[in-house]
Amino acid sequence: MEQREVSDDGVLTRIGQAVMLLHGGDREEARNRFGELWTEIGESGDPLHRCTLAHYMADTQDDPGDELAWDLRALTAAEDPGPATARMASAVRAFYPSLHLNLAADYLKLQRPDAARLHLSRARAAVNVLGDDGYGNGVRTAIGRLEHQLLDD
Repeated sequence: MEQREVSDDGVLTRIGQAVMLLHGGDREEARNRFGELWTEIGESGDPLHRCTLAHYMADTQDDPGDELAWDLRALTAAEDPGPATARMASAVRAFYPSLHLNLAADYLKLQRPDAARLHLSRARAAVNVLGDDGYGNGVRTAIGRLEHQLLDD
């Protein structure tokens, strides 16, 4: 049932299409589509939509401060106690390691190593929700890389 809910979700489908553009190298078009979607769903839209959209919108930013702002929006949406469904709770739990990893990387780019370490610690603490699959292993590997990078600083 939950799988069907997600597949029937037109907003998540549109976010996925923009993500494909982003991964295909068209950051500008992805950013434009994410911007249009953000205008549609707004600050009070479905927390899962806001979290997912802001999480990927951050990756389209050229300025590290703008990237941080979008990653913070994603975390704020993830923490929104709004009408939580089983679908939302499960999806958001899976996002936490990546959300905190991205925030740690943002803070490192902005030369704020203490904030980076805090979010890296939160990312590490949340990895138990990740599966033993490509996504989960990729996030774990990225956490390890960033930990080493912070040790070198």
